[in-house]
Amino acid sequence: MGQQSSRTSAGKGKGKEFVKEITPQAVDYSQWYIDVVLKTEMMDYAPVKGCMAIRPYGYAIWEKIQELLDRRIKETGHQNAYFPLFIPQQLLQKEAAHVEGFAPEVALVTRGGDEKLSEPLVVRPTSEAIICDFYSRWIQSWRDLPLLINQWCNVVRWEKVTRPFLRTSEFLWQEGHTCHRTEEEAEAEALKILGLYQEFLETEMAIPVIAGRKSEREKFAGALRTYTIEGLMRDGRALQAGTSHNLGQHFARVFDITYLDQDDTLKYVWQTSWGVSTRLIGALIMVHGDDRGLVLPPQIAPLQAVMVPILSKKAKDEVLAAAHRLTGILQQQAGIRLKLDDREGYSPGWKFNEWEMKGVPLRIELGPRDLQKEQVVVVRRDNGDKETLSWTELPRRLPLLLDQLQEDLYRRALQYQQEHTRSGADYDEFLQVMEHDYGFYVASWCGREECELKAKEESKATIRCIPFNRQLEHESCLVCGEKAAELVYFARAY
Repeated sequence: MGQQSSRTSAGKGKGKEFVKEITPQAVDYSQWYIDVVLKTEMMDYAPVKGCMAIRPYGYAIWEKIQELLDRRIKETGHQNAYFPLFIPQQLLQKEAAHVEGFAPEVALVTRGGDEKLSEPLVVRPTSEAIICDFYSRWIQSWRDLPLLINQWCNVVRWEKVTRPFLRTSEFLWQEGHTCHRTEEEAEAEALKILGLYQEFLETEMAIPVIAGRKSEREKFAGALRTYTIEGLMRDGRALQAGTSHNLGQHFARVFDITYLDQDDTLKYVWQTSWGVSTRLIGALIMVHGDDRGLVLPPQIAPLQAVMVPILSKKAKDEVLAAAHRLTGILQQQAGIRLKLDDREGYSPGWKFNEWEMKGVPLRIELGPRDLQKEQVVVVRRDNGDKETLSWTELPRRLPLLLDQLQEDLYRRALQYQQEHTRSGADYDEFLQVMEHDYGFYVASWCGREECELKAKEESKATIRCIPFNRQLEHESCLVCGEKAAELVYFARAY
């Protein structure tokens, strides 16, 4: 992450802008993204390259993600736990494929205080190895299964190229780790969680995704199969929003996770792991944001509405009193997350600009003329539509407006995804699309790694997923022209 200052020369009074102009998406999408995360005070850069501080507004979004997703995870029978941050290096090295997959990104601790450690400790890049060590002791009998555990924690992966929220050396995430008696149970678990992730993103975050299986080359190190949900950002790049892995018995055999079955035979468990991370915040920004800043779906927004009183010298006290009264009524009767911005020293225009930039779904304006008519003006963040509503209408109307805004954001994101998804069998056309237009390119593939690698080298696009329940659209492989085996989604990705 480039070390850019998050400080702005914001003015507080009339005639002064809240922040400098946000770079338009069409001019420089990458800079637009950096401008947004800094100027909305979602994060700030840390002294260590690739790390960041998540500021209160950014963390409030993560808390909403946690709240809504954690509820879903617990409803499926999983329990939360916490496992150690430090992992003995020998535990990670027990699983060769796992080490190979993570070795370039692993951070090591070699000293504790003023003493050299007898064995280096790995700072958690993911928790399979340490959790498997515990599971080998916790699981004894078929009565201990299924074991369904989730944890919320931080992870360290020493990334070379970083971008706030999307790819950082330290990030926050959720990771589930389960053990089962049969392969069928593990497979059902992996697919169930993937469906849970898809429903969460589409329902709460208004982000449409493509669900499917990763290719052998792209799957998680040590997994039997990896499943993924892939979103399309507004610059045409794909983002892996969540993954679910059927680990098979690979880790169980390495770490000796066995159970005594009902037939008195000792058997290895079947495992899964799955997770999403703070990159979901990055997805939220890139799918819905515009040149004025964030646009937050009401379900995930820390604040769903902000009330801004427009004060005059004559009616200041009356307007403020009415604003306080209305805020209390709406918080109680409408059940929405509403804030009254009654800060002094800031003009209404400054406040409008600030809350627009922070993506608050609705703005409620109350001035002296509105006071006389017992009305307010409600402004939608996504399209700027204004609606004049009486005070008595507000408790009923505001939730409906929020629901409509949520639906509209999903519809627009889905429309963008559909308009930027092409299907074809012409390799030259595919290269042109990946060079200039980006988006998803749906094509047939023979299944050979050589073709997958050639496409990646020549287009910088990877197979994002093999979608579920989709028939071949073309009989021959996009790359080599031979008989195709699977339908795949190609895209350049973050």
